[in-house]
Amino acid sequence: MCIKRKALAAMVTLTTVCSGLALDRAPASAATPECGSQCGSVFSRELGSYADFNVVEDVLDGVAQVGQPVILKAASGSDPSEDIIPHRSSVSALYAAGMVSADVNENYPNLFGVQQEYAPYGVGTGLCVGLAKTAFQNEGLTLQSCSVPGRTIWIINPVSPYFPIVNGSTTTFDRPFAMDLPRDEIVSDQQTLQIHVRHEKFLGDEKTLPDSQLWGFHQGVL
Repeated sequence: MCIKRKALAAMVTLTTVCSGLALDRAPASAATPECGSQCGSVFSRELGSYADFNVVEDVLDGVAQVGQPVILKAASGSDPSEDIIPHRSSVSALYAAGMVSADVNENYPNLFGVQQEYAPYGVGTGLCVGLAKTAFQNEGLTLQSCSVPGRTIWIINPVSPYFPIVNGSTTTFDRPFAMDLPRDEIVSDQQTLQIHVRHEKFLGDEKTLPDSQLWGFHQGVL
C-alpha cells in the first residue's frame, strides 16, 4: 500500500497523467503483459522519444530491496525489472494524507504527485522509486518503502509531452530538486545509468530546462 490507510478515501486516482499527453504514441511499452495497462514507463528526452523510448526506468537486476538503484535500461516488453505502477493523486490530497509537507502543498497545490511502485509481473512490492534521504545534489534514485513521505513522491506538471519530475522532499522551490540524467554518464556510455536528482538547471531568460531534466511517460502495453 502506497499511502496511509486512513487517507485512502481522500485520494483521487487518475487514469492518465494529463489528458493533453499523447501517452499512446510509442510503439511498445516496457511493462510485461502480466503488468499490462496498470504499468507505466518513464523515459529520458535526452536519450529517447515517444517514437522510440530507447531506455526506460528500471530496477537494477530486478532486486526488490530498500536501497536498490533505479536506472535506465533498454526498453523491453518481457523484462519485469521495468514493471512500475504509478499511483497518482493531487498534491493537496497527498498533503492531507501526510505524504508531503505544507511547503510542497503551498508551492504545488494544483499539480499531481506520483508514487512509482515496483511491481514485477504486476505484483506490488510495497517499494517505490525514491530517495534515501531528503533530496540533495546528485543523490541517486533508489527503492524505498512506499510509506515514506516526501522522498517517494514525485511532482509532475505535464503541460507538454516532456516535463520535469520534482521530488516531494525538495526544500527549495526556486530551483527544486528534479530527476536528472548526469552528463558524465551519458558521455561515458556506461552500462548502468543511474538516475539522480539535481537542482533544476534553467537555460536562458525563458527558463527552459535541458533535455537531461525532461522526461516522457507511456502507460501500459501495446
